[in-house]
Amino acid sequence: MAIIHKTTMSPGKLELLAAWLPAQPWYLPTGRPPALARAGGFRLDDPEGEVGIEFMVVTDSSGEEPTAYHVPLTYRGAPLAGAEAALVGTTEHGVLGRRWVYDGPHDPVLSAQLLALFQGRAEPQAQSLSDTPDPTVTARYGGPDPAVARAGADALTVTRVLGDAAPAAGSLGEVTAGWTGPDGTAHRGVFASLAAR
Repeated sequence: MAIIHKTTMSPGKLELLAAWLPAQPWYLPTGRPPALARAGGFRLDDPEGEVGIEFMVVTDSSGEEPTAYHVPLTYRGAPLAGAEAALVGTTEHGVLGRRWVYDGPHDPVLSAQLLALFQGRAEPQAQSLSDTPDPTVTARYGGPDPAVARAGADALTVTRVLGDAAPAAGSLGEVTAGWTGPDGTAHRGVFASLAAR
């Protein structure tokens, strides 16, 4: 189980994301700098204990209506070879030192653990508590068992702009979780889906 350290990060996660989000093709520009707030999420454990894995939700209130973004992140103690384009930024962690923060879908450790969640081999963890499962995160897989065993990262789709939408037609499975809007409204939607190859 990952240990959640109650410490500082400089720059903080929201600072890193405010600089990184506007350059992403799925970001919905508002004509203003992002005004981000944490809105929810969960974690998965790296079996090797080396990589932090977080599925973070932030809301951007810089536009007329707030937008919820799902930003999976990985935290590493050294650069990930070949992933320079996926680097969100670096930060100084009060306990762990320098951390390299990556856009998670480009990190093979996150992809493997997300697939393990579909397979029932990984348990979602609370975002801000150590050793605490999060039962509100659900994974559904409706295809034949051999298909999920053969599925790879290319079969996974991560939802970037969240909404209270139903699963897509033809999806073999989904990971569903909740988040909170700026007004305190509870929302729930698909964070990731698994398609047939």
